[in-house]
Amino acid sequence: MLLYGDAVAHINIARRVFDSRTPGLLQLGTVWLPLPHLLMIPFLISSEMWQRGVGGSIPSMAAYVFGVLGVFRLVRGVLSCDGETGGATRIAAWTAAVVYAANPNLIYMQSTAMGEALYLALFIWAVVYFSEFVRGDAKALTKCGLCLAAACWTRYDGWFLAAGITAAAVVVYYHPERESLPSHPLKSAKGGAAGSWAPSRGVVLKFVLIAAVAPALWLGYNAVIYRNPLEFANGPYSARAIERKTGTVNPARGSVFAGGSYFLKAAELNVADSTWLGRLWLVLALAGGAAGFFVRVRRWPLLLLWLPLPFYALSLAYGGVPIFVPPWWPFSYYNLRYGLELLPAFAAGVAVLMYQVVRPGGLIQQRTWRRVAAGGILAIVVVSYGSVWRVDPICNREAAINMRGRAALERQLAGWLHALPANATLLMDLGGHPGVLEQAGIPLRRTINEGNHRVWIRPVDPEGLWERALANPAELADYALAFEGDEVWQAVQGGHFRELVEIKVTGQPRAVLYRVR
Repeated sequence: MLLYGDAVAHINIARRVFDSRTPGLLQLGTVWLPLPHLLMIPFLISSEMWQRGVGGSIPSMAAYVFGVLGVFRLVRGVLSCDGETGGATRIAAWTAAVVYAANPNLIYMQSTAMGEALYLALFIWAVVYFSEFVRGDAKALTKCGLCLAAACWTRYDGWFLAAGITAAAVVVYYHPERESLPSHPLKSAKGGAAGSWAPSRGVVLKFVLIAAVAPALWLGYNAVIYRNPLEFANGPYSARAIERKTGTVNPARGSVFAGGSYFLKAAELNVADSTWLGRLWLVLALAGGAAGFFVRVRRWPLLLLWLPLPFYALSLAYGGVPIFVPPWWPFSYYNLRYGLELLPAFAAGVAVLMYQVVRPGGLIQQRTWRRVAAGGILAIVVVSYGSVWRVDPICNREAAINMRGRAALERQLAGWLHALPANATLLMDLGGHPGVLEQAGIPLRRTINEGNHRVWIRPVDPEGLWERALANPAELADYALAFEGDEVWQAVQGGHFRELVEIKVTGQPRAVLYRVR
């Protein structure tokens, strides 16, 4: 559960809201959006759940369950828009739920403190409610807006999603469906029987305001606290700044086509280990989406599930966020989990294709051949997921490979820190290795770290606890843990402090524990 460095960081960001020398919501920082951390806080009050990482996993696991329910409801509702609630619709809905729920990489990610499972659940339910709005349920648009607001506070992908669905809502407002059909397969939408329907201006305006409030609040928070509304995008801890600092290569820089290609490859690797199986998944999903759209135009909300593709194509090309896939240069593992965002599109596409196959009067007329085709689709799912389990889910491999050096360093450091006196104060930059304290069982309030200052005072806060400790470590701290090149390292140079232990691990900065008082 703690292989991903980001998972460890998420848990510790949530923990320091109440476990800090300067507790409060400002400990949430600026780069990562706040909703996942806020949801984790109640479960991290327990020190044991913090150390084991379980507290950060509970929101992800709950979101995983809601995501499965959402995929089922989405496919059942969209395929029931023509009034059919028979066996073919049920089979398709269950197919979508199984494809989503049984994905090995999603099963792994939902056991961690990462935000993928939570965002996917909000993404799916936003599309669920929007599709019900299109079919005549005006109240569903408000629910869609609430899901989008939560998604916008979970991942920045949600901002693009909100813009896309808002544009779609405006289109529906100006070009409403001429016939309103039941938004639920067993009951009519509010307003009674099917007939002429058009959304009111108030409903659409309310939706737009709800969807826009989350990004607006985050921009306002950054403007007030950091004096820069785009601090999360161009500040010193942003993805772009880290890319420049570390010199990380980006094989898709400047090319939207390359960005889309790398993202699609990551999506394929999340559903199948074999190249041809992954490509077959993409073909089946596209075929199912096309079949659903051209057979019944009112199913077009399913196309919204493909919005992650243009978002990541643009992000990889111009946003400083690379994806490395092992078959392509630079032949490594990095951010492969992003490919999971196409899993809802894959699940829905395969489900719609299954519906067209098993439905009498669909693509295949003979009953025997319908069964053969349905069995073939299920066989592809079983073989694909089996191949992933056989070689280990690629998200788990990515985490294990990239965490190997970090885990070795933190494990050794945790052993030394655990031996320090129980009342000792430690000066340390938590940004690089927060897992050290988690493993050692040292409360964050026993540390002086980069979060212990007034962030709204720029460029530095001379009266802040962090700045004062760096200026004179011996005055405020008993020990200092320095990683080569960080601010603590620079602060202890020339101080003639006693060096207790020095640890070197390949691929990691040298770590030195000092006694400063």
